[in-house]
Amino acid sequence: MTAASRLGRLRGMPRDERSNRLAAFLDRWLLKVLTAATIVYLMLPVLVMIIFSFNKPEGKFNFVWAEFSIDAWLNPLNRPGLADALATSILVAAIATVIATILGTLIALALVRYSFRGKNGTNLFIFIPMATPEIVLGASLLSIFVATATQEPFKSIIPPGIFFPLGLNTIIIAHVMFNISYVVVTVKARIQGFDRNLEEAAMDLGANEWVTFWKVTFPLIRPGIIAAALLAFSLSIDDFIITNFTSGLVNTFPVWVWGTIRNNLPPQVHVIGTAIFLIAVGAVAFGTWFQSRSGKAAPIRVR
Repeated sequence: MTAASRLGRLRGMPRDERSNRLAAFLDRWLLKVLTAATIVYLMLPVLVMIIFSFNKPEGKFNFVWAEFSIDAWLNPLNRPGLADALATSILVAAIATVIATILGTLIALALVRYSFRGKNGTNLFIFIPMATPEIVLGASLLSIFVATATQEPFKSIIPPGIFFPLGLNTIIIAHVMFNISYVVVTVKARIQGFDRNLEEAAMDLGANEWVTFWKVTFPLIRPGIIAAALLAFSLSIDDFIITNFTSGLVNTFPVWVWGTIRNNLPPQVHVIGTAIFLIAVGAVAFGTWFQSRSGKAAPIRVR
C-alpha cells in the first residue's frame, strides 16, 4: 500500500478511530525517530572530524574540503611538538586514571558500606568538583600551587618542586582531583545494587575479608570500576581548561591544539582525534563484550 492510499484511508476513517491510529503510530515510532535524530546530532561533529582527517587542505587551515588524501594518516605526528604533547597527554591520563580509580573506589566503598561522622559532608565535597565551573577550578588550583611557593606556612612545609614550578606534577594532581568525583559516583552506582548476602555467605564458608573482597566483591563491582576508569581516562586526555591553568611550560595535546590553531590547523589534529575516538569506542565495545561473557553463569555439572 502506497503512502497516498494510506493517507486517503486515514482521512476516510471516523475521528475517534483516526485519533487512535495516530496515537498508536506516534507511540510506536516517535521515540525511535527522536533517538535516531539525537544520535545523528551527537555523531555529526565526530563524522566531520573523521572525514576531514582524509583532507588535503590548500592552506594552513583544514576548514574547507579540497581533495581526498591519506598523507596525514601516513604521517600523523608530522608537526613540531605534536608527538611530545600527545605522549604527555597519554602519560598524564594513565597515571591520573590509576590513582583516581583506586582512591575513588575506596571512597565509594566507604560511603556505601559504612556510617561515620561527616558522611553527608563527604558526599557534598565529592560533588563540588563536578558542579564547579572548570575555569573557577583551574584558577583556584593555580592560586594554591603558586601559594605553596610564595606564602607561609606553605612555603616552609611543602618541599619545592611538588606544586611549584608548574609542570607535569601539577597537571597530574589536578586531573586526579577532578577525576575522583566521577569515579566515586560511577562506582557507587554499582555498589549500591550489590547483594551483601554473597559476602556473608563467603565468610560463613571460611573466607577472610581479603579473600572475600578479591573473590566475591571485586568481580561483581569490576564493571563499574572499568567504566569509571574509562570515563576518567577520557576526561583526563580531553581536558583543556584546568590543564591550561596548571601546566606551566608543559604541553598536552589539547593545549598544543589551542596554541597551534591561531596559526594553522593541520589535518593531523583530526587524525589524532579520530584515532582516540576509535580506540575509546573499541575499548568500550571490548569491555561490554567481556562483561556480557563473564556475566553468563557457568553450566552446572551433575556428577
